[in-house]
Formats: sequence, structure tokens, C-alpha cells
Amino acid sequence: MNNILMLFIFVPILAGILLLLNFLLAPKNAYESKVSAYECGFSPIYGQTRNVFHINFFLVALLFLIFDLEILLLFPIAVTLYQVSVFGFSMVLIFFIVLTIGFILEIGTGSIKLASNNS
Repeated sequence: MNNILMLFIFVPILAGILLLLNFLLAPKNAYESKVSAYECGFSPIYGQTRNVFHINFFLVALLFLIFDLEILLLFPIAVTLYQVSVFGFSMVLIFFIVLTIGFILEIGTGSIKLASNNS
């Protein structure tokens, strides 16, 4: 049997069977952990779709994505570091310096700090 045929036929059938088994056999009772407050501190209020959302959570998520993508850009340089010239190495150093300056500025502005001093 061809591997591509196996990928497009067998895998979706297996995934559907496993999802159906989970739907049929999983317990559906709520327990304390399900109805407790979320990690962000909000209590689940059923029927209400709008809650106050602090901008700090959004900033941390955005900063995580930015730094995650910048680190992802460093992998090709790490693999080809012996093939690039001194120019390539200097570009990577400049990239690291800009990344470090941005991180220091974010710490200095308090974007990463989640806890307030009002407690």
C-alpha cells in the first residue's frame, strides 16, 4: 500500500473513530477543577460572554509570540554558521543586540510584570 494513500485514508478514519470513542465514553460530569477560576483569575460565569480583560495578559502573549518568532529565525543561522562569512556573523550579532535592547526596554517599561503593586 502506498504511504500517501495510507496518510489520506487510514489516518482520518482512525482519527474519526478515536474522536467518536472519546465522545461516547468520556464522563460528562463537572467537578471542582472545571468550574474553578481560570488561570487568568476570572471566574467562569455561565451565560455571560463579556468580561473585563486586562491588557497585561495580551501584552505577555504578544511578547511571547514576538520572541518565539525571533528565536525561530536563529535556527537557520545556527545550522549554517560555518558557511556564512564574517558579514553573516556580524548580522547575527546585530540581531542579538537589537533583540537584547528590545527585551531590556520591555522589562524597563513594565510590560512583562503581571502583578500590581496595589496589593
